[in-house]
Amino acid sequence: MMVRSKALLLLAAALLPFQPQAFARAPKATKPAPVAAAAPAIPAGRPAPRLLVAIAVDQFSADLFAQYRSHFVAGLARLSGGMAFPAGYQSHAATETCPGHSTILTGMRPAHTGIIANTWIDQSVGRDKKAVYCAEDETRQAADPKDYVASVDHLLVPTLGERMKAQWSASRNVAVSGKDRGALMMGGHKIDQVYWWKGKGFATLEGRTLSPEAVAENSSLAEVLGAGAPGFTLPAWCGAQDRAIALNTGAAAAGGIGIANSMAGGAAPAPTAFSVGTGRFVLAAGDANAFRTSPRLDRATLDLATELVDSMKLGKGAAPDMLSVSLSATDYIGHATGTEGAEMCIQMQQLDLALGDFFKALDDRGLDYAVVLTADHGGFDLPERLHEQALPSAERAAPALLPEQISAAVAAKLNLDPKGLVLGDGAFGDFWVKRDLSAEDKARVVAEAKALLMAQPQVQAVFTAAELAAAPMPSGSPETWSLLDRARASFYAPRSGDFVVILKRGVVPIVRPMPGIVATHGSAWDYDRRVPILFWRAGMTPFEQPSAVETVDIAPSLAALIGLKAPAGTFDGKCLDLDAGPGTTCGVTN
Repeated sequence: MMVRSKALLLLAAALLPFQPQAFARAPKATKPAPVAAAAPAIPAGRPAPRLLVAIAVDQFSADLFAQYRSHFVAGLARLSGGMAFPAGYQSHAATETCPGHSTILTGMRPAHTGIIANTWIDQSVGRDKKAVYCAEDETRQAADPKDYVASVDHLLVPTLGERMKAQWSASRNVAVSGKDRGALMMGGHKIDQVYWWKGKGFATLEGRTLSPEAVAENSSLAEVLGAGAPGFTLPAWCGAQDRAIALNTGAAAAGGIGIANSMAGGAAPAPTAFSVGTGRFVLAAGDANAFRTSPRLDRATLDLATELVDSMKLGKGAAPDMLSVSLSATDYIGHATGTEGAEMCIQMQQLDLALGDFFKALDDRGLDYAVVLTADHGGFDLPERLHEQALPSAERAAPALLPEQISAAVAAKLNLDPKGLVLGDGAFGDFWVKRDLSAEDKARVVAEAKALLMAQPQVQAVFTAAELAAAPMPSGSPETWSLLDRARASFYAPRSGDFVVILKRGVVPIVRPMPGIVATHGSAWDYDRRVPILFWRAGMTPFEQPSAVETVDIAPSLAALIGLKAPAGTFDGKCLDLDAGPGTTCGVTN
């Protein structure tokens, strides 16, 4: 249901001391949504839920969940009191957005989904740019040369929503996100409606028209962007996080931090000082980037999801429906300000409140729904702040780890042309060797690059494609996996690099901080792998299981809950029994 007077309400809110939701929607009461009380165990023979809601909170690490859990009073409090697995894992090494989202509703690891990273190098593509984005159709040119055609074609396996549609023709599969890769990797190839934030509003796949709900939401958000909005009041319990951390995009700081930004490219800009840690998300009129990097984006995403529930009557049909919601603001905020500042503290409060309103909206509609919330990956704070918080070993990656520097060093040793000799997307992860080399020269380059990199003090391990291809697919509890196991779970030979580089714990692969890019994720370490996995359904007996489980366990668990036929081998993961009593929700699929 659309509120058409947002702009006026926002202007009025600016005159008040604090309205916690004075942004993408009209202000609502500040009283948090009620926390779901413990309920009796599910009666025998209870029907399956009619709506599955899968929520991915981008960059919501298990560490953030644990840090702020005691302060949650609304949506995250409800989920915390459900069937909680606080020690979940994105078990693979390439802990980026696209691979992580691809595991959640496929039940498959990146080695099987084919989504090895956000971006990989494909030297065979018929364009000058050889970097391929995980959610693009690189064979087609967008109308805008700076844009791309969004696509899910790189995903090799079906999602749970697609499997539901295959079993029940009346089932609907809907996905909404702040990012195209979040919506597409959770929705899959056959999505009834799919939307993501792009520029100044929600967009969809090429060839599709926006639904009336998306058009109306974009119109209302245009009013918000046009009017601007005040900042958020810092919760009292965020006081310790409210302090400025100075950063410099120029010369190296003490300890070798901050030399060149691996994500920026081109010549280094003049040194510029800036700080993070004290932001309040004031929205200047017309600043779409500030809207995106704020709690407002999550609220808008949930608003549109709610409107689609209404218009499509999700959860009220003859077959179960799938609604995927990927909330991207935590990730944008984490990259721009880190995980330990006032900005992230505000975001945790606002995420909790927005989810509380969303669940209340589903409750008010009388829907029988089951929810799972997890994350595509964790995150790591900026080293400049970690230095002040008992982690002096944290540092930024050295320029010697960038592809151009590796190419130059290897070429000098082997007397080869350095231009494009080693290709990559930053200071770690997958690297590719120039494809028109002879097999002998390619082997020499890989061997020399590995030797040079292993001599670098910031490098923990280097695995070649041959070593990864020969390794068995890992099994057992993910916290016990070796680094080779973690890298193997991310390896898909047709796309993966000729070698993969794993940096030491605490090395941030952003060589130079820039406004908007100060911290990141993507490592093989547990601060990036560990995520909460929280299930909830009214009437189910809550429990907490601290032992490690994987995000690939989500799809088989939800499949069993709705009676989806899933033959052995359908998933990499296992079904989690969500019945705390003597019964089981897994049946024969466990």
